[in-house]
Amino acid sequence: MSTKDFVEKDFYKVLGVPKDATEAEIKKAYRKLAREFHPDANKGNVKAEERFKEISEANDILGDPKKRKEYDEARALFGNGGFRPGPGAGGNFNFDLGDLFGGGAQGGGAQGGFGGGIGDVFGGLFNRGGPGGTTRTQPRRGQDIDTEVTLTFTEAIEGATVPLRMSSQAPCKACSGTGDKNGTPRVCPTCVGTGQVARGSGGGFSLTDPCPDCKGRGLIAEHPCLDCKGSGRAKSSRTMQVRIPAGVTDGQRIRLRGKGAPGERGGPAGDLYVVVHVGAHPVFGRKEDNLTVTVPVTFTEAALGGEIKVPTLGGPSLTLKLPPGTPNGRTMRARGKGAVRKDGTRGDLLVTVEVSVPKDLSGKAREALEAYREATAGEDPRAELFEAAKGA
Repeated sequence: MSTKDFVEKDFYKVLGVPKDATEAEIKKAYRKLAREFHPDANKGNVKAEERFKEISEANDILGDPKKRKEYDEARALFGNGGFRPGPGAGGNFNFDLGDLFGGGAQGGGAQGGFGGGIGDVFGGLFNRGGPGGTTRTQPRRGQDIDTEVTLTFTEAIEGATVPLRMSSQAPCKACSGTGDKNGTPRVCPTCVGTGQVARGSGGGFSLTDPCPDCKGRGLIAEHPCLDCKGSGRAKSSRTMQVRIPAGVTDGQRIRLRGKGAPGERGGPAGDLYVVVHVGAHPVFGRKEDNLTVTVPVTFTEAALGGEIKVPTLGGPSLTLKLPPGTPNGRTMRARGKGAVRKDGTRGDLLVTVEVSVPKDLSGKAREALEAYREATAGEDPRAELFEAAKGA
């Protein structure tokens, strides 16, 4: 909605209430008229639809105490013929300063905005003020940055602090972020420094778009900086130490709040997103929060049982008891020796036994195995297999 609407439209008359009406009276009048002219109750009635829009528009202003106060002040200043809209686009108007201040000033009008207290009258309605020191430029959040990091297997399990070199947009050093090589940009006349322009939305005026002239900056550089081409932002590289938490997995994307590109005009910094790549380990593997390891054992250890030493990641070895008759491929669990979980606890170490068959035998070993074969000649470990195959 343009400033002209606030001056020329009588929203009290639209709702049929006096200017000193209470909030309850305004709400009651709106509800009554809304029921009468609602489009659902007036199918195909264009006039009723337009009337409903006017009612909604009036209620949007008078139903909000702050907007109503600003509307009343605007009407008091310009409601008696002293306001003359000019041909400017986007809600900008020309004023004859002599008409406004009783002939105390001369000039052909101030195109593109309001000065002094006049801008303040409309400040809350349009989220803008005048260029004479009342402009409220909006802070802008910095951009998010995506980067990648490669960790060793151990670093991923235990956590690590790594240096990351990043490139992002930051305030231009040559012009101190102003965009103007002289450091004196002017306020954008289209958006009056807010970086936003209002867009009509039927009965309200809450929708805004980035200003097309200043690209949302609120400022225009008449002498563009050669480094940043007037944008006020330039590519900047920096190295920062980033802590990668323990227990991250390969391909995981970590969000670090406020570690992205710096904001503009006091706006917050963006976020940093780090994609983690984890290298393989020659001994250990990973299964969710558990670590895995395959440990070779001799035939006699598997058959007779005994104690075996098992390596752990980054710590001393541990001793596991191997029960007699342990088959090849059996997995045992060492609790609390795995990866770090989100709650700070650790997963387990899964130890898989692999019976090692020697390629070369000494004379004594061969004699012992020959004796063992004779002693177990009547045993057939495959008998049950064939029986099951016949019965299937």
